[in-house]
Amino acid sequence: MFKVQGLKFKYPNNQDFAVNGVDFEIQKGEIFGFLGPSGAGKSTTQKLLIKLLKDYQGEILYQGKKLTEYDDEFYQDIGVSFEMPISFSKLTAMENLEFFQRLYKNTADVEPLLRRVGLWDARHKKAGEYSKGMKIRLNFVRALLNNPKMLFLDEPTNGIDPVNGKIMKDMIREFQDQGGTVFLTSHIMSDVDELCDRVAFIVNGKLQEENSPRNLKLKYGKRLVKVEYRENGDVITQEFTMDEIKTPKFFELLKTKDIETLHSGETTLEDIFIKVTGVALHG
Repeated sequence: MFKVQGLKFKYPNNQDFAVNGVDFEIQKGEIFGFLGPSGAGKSTTQKLLIKLLKDYQGEILYQGKKLTEYDDEFYQDIGVSFEMPISFSKLTAMENLEFFQRLYKNTADVEPLLRRVGLWDARHKKAGEYSKGMKIRLNFVRALLNNPKMLFLDEPTNGIDPVNGKIMKDMIREFQDQGGTVFLTSHIMSDVDELCDRVAFIVNGKLQEENSPRNLKLKYGKRLVKVEYRENGDVITQEFTMDEIKTPKFFELLKTKDIETLHSGETTLEDIFIKVTGVALHG
């Protein structure tokens, strides 16, 4: 869907490159996670891919053609949900969506979308009276208005309660199942782990790692199993390597002890984020 080679971008009056020689590809039909600490170049990269920023060095190809060769027809293909919800506060939710619908040739039926995200009953309420979570959900519906081929989602579930967050994640997966492609940035690593086929980490404008969440966990995790069991009222912890779990000693422990928990040494994406970027996640 996208092929990015040697991408560099510097904001006017800045000495350092915000994006400094980045290479990656986004395959058709995949959910591609783009992760990194604040100020690492995530939003800048997204703005370059959606043609909000120009005058970059390197090359961006969209469906095999240079992004610079596309005119405004490009926007018929993409849906964007920015981290900060954007709506006309004096218009109702429905008026907002009707306004944006006029910008597109091909539009979706908004009623089922609004019903899914729980906003149908509040469709005639002014967007300015919406809570933050409601504004984010309205933003998400607007990104799907034009039946896009490609979705750009920046922190889509940040500030959303778990029930609506699950609904939105289900909708993202359904979009993928129907052939859609997603570029996702988020600090909520559980969402990234659930949704993404591949992730890339950007630090100080450069890519540090790129792989599937599973392969990253294998690379950064420990190949061991931790067993907790109770003996004489105490909780005892023992660790076994993956080779040791094939031995009689491990089976004997399982047969003879009162096992309470079994854990593999698999690491989390949050731990990997901190290792790769050197920055702890907040919030």
